[in-house]
Amino acid sequence: MEYEVYAGGINAVQASMEMDFREKGRYSMVFGAKTQGLLGSLVPWEGTFESRGWALKGGERIPEKHESIAVWQGEHEVKTYSYDKDNGFQSLTTTFTGKKPKKENPDKELTEGTTDALTATILVMEHVSDGGLCDGSSEVFDGKRRYELIFRHQRFVQLESTRYNVYSGPAIECTVEVRPIAGKWYSKPRGWLSIQEQGRERGTMPTVWMAQVVPNAVVVPVRVRVKTAYGTLFMHLTKYDSGDTHMKVD
Repeated sequence: MEYEVYAGGINAVQASMEMDFREKGRYSMVFGAKTQGLLGSLVPWEGTFESRGWALKGGERIPEKHESIAVWQGEHEVKTYSYDKDNGFQSLTTTFTGKKPKKENPDKELTEGTTDALTATILVMEHVSDGGLCDGSSEVFDGKRRYELIFRHQRFVQLESTRYNVYSGPAIECTVEVRPIAGKWYSKPRGWLSIQEQGRERGTMPTVWMAQVVPNAVVVPVRVRVKTAYGTLFMHLTKYDSGDTHMKVD
């Protein structure tokens, strides 16, 4: 899948997502994004987030490795989270450009029983694919903090394709919320938490529309809306490739 993100009508970010469930008992997901255009000149950032792990019977998904790579003005920061199939989170290794890797073993209060954000999202996507509602939650460790990632079902809708979005058809609408649990949270919300609370103040939490683009496939995000104090962000699906299906915005 490929996506374009618009902020105040400006095409500011390009994103992509790839999922693979072909190997029995395994799963993988990669999400990448980078700024472009004027924003890319002012804020030259790109990030890649990848998870792979075990797909167990009963719908359980356990990560083996989660990796985030952030590139800012040519400097790379790589965080690698390692997990064990039976014992969960094991370690976090951080590597900066030109520096030796730093291995950490955070307090169990932050890590025990947690997963990563991509795996948590896959769980909800597969639940919807199996006929369930867009409801579910998982506790996630992000390197400094522990939080609950909560998906809440809102309604079923019918979407129409546009010059921005390739998808047309039924979709399920749900909101996404981050609820802090433990770790280094600031007294005043920052980052994603700040954006989330800006939306809450405006009566709309970050919202994602998921759809089964082709029959028998896993549902995927086809549209995302985030309201902020500075305007509304929209992420649109512009390209979808799976098997013999190839769709792209003209």
